[in-house]
Amino acid sequence: MITQELTDAEVAAAAARAGAEVVRGLHGQELERIDKGAGDFATTADLAAERAILDVLRAARPDDAILGEESGRQGAAGAERQWLVDPLCGTLNYAVGDKLVGVNVALRGGAAAVADPFGGEDGQVFRTDGTRAWDQDGKPLAPTAATGLVDVNLDPPFPGAPGFRAVGLLAHPGFVAGFRPRVVSTSLALAWVAAGKRAAYVTDGGDLTGSVHFAAGIALCRAAGCVVTGIDGAPLEAGRARGLVAAADAATHARLMELIRSPQI
Repeated sequence: MITQELTDAEVAAAAARAGAEVVRGLHGQELERIDKGAGDFATTADLAAERAILDVLRAARPDDAILGEESGRQGAAGAERQWLVDPLCGTLNYAVGDKLVGVNVALRGGAAAVADPFGGEDGQVFRTDGTRAWDQDGKPLAPTAATGLVDVNLDPPFPGAPGFRAVGLLAHPGFVAGFRPRVVSTSLALAWVAAGKRAAYVTDGGDLTGSVHFAAGIALCRAAGCVVTGIDGAPLEAGRARGLVAAADAATHARLMELIRSPQI
């Protein structure tokens, strides 16, 4: 039973965990695809996971508004608080049997959680209260660039082109000399940066601060002490942000910005 006595971070974690349980339970089954246009689609797993998440949020925070990727905006139009929900980030991966997916739940400007449904026997949930960040066992997240692994999102659109092309970053001699690239199609990689599993994450795009896909991961990285900016190096400000660079430390961020600004990109 989810009650209103839980903290926002606990609510976010409970909601993400509920969605992850659905995602894990339906994995490998034949799922109906719901066309969303432009090559994008949802599955019945996306819809079921979002319903499970919304059930938790409505029970714990009935006065809050919700923006769900699949169900849209719900709740009072004038609500001061809004939850951002991405029930299954990496739908294409999931639909073909891949387990590289995430479940994102974030209170705009506050607590957040990202679940890795297949991270361990029962999955993992990373959470933040907006100031601090913890792993599944309550241990503080500790970013580190030690792996040298940098995840780059190559999914369209590419609003930074021709000035910035992520594929150009991967081919830059300086990038290859200092990092090892990984190409992902899920924002779960942001949680990995916060948890020390990745050195950094880079994606092109517009303002991602209020995105159901990225808000939870951004919150985790910020609370964990990562350096988080747009691909132009500017602070992430709602309405003005451009893409995303989340790095485990200042040195890694500075090196990536040097490469991104290079005329070879």
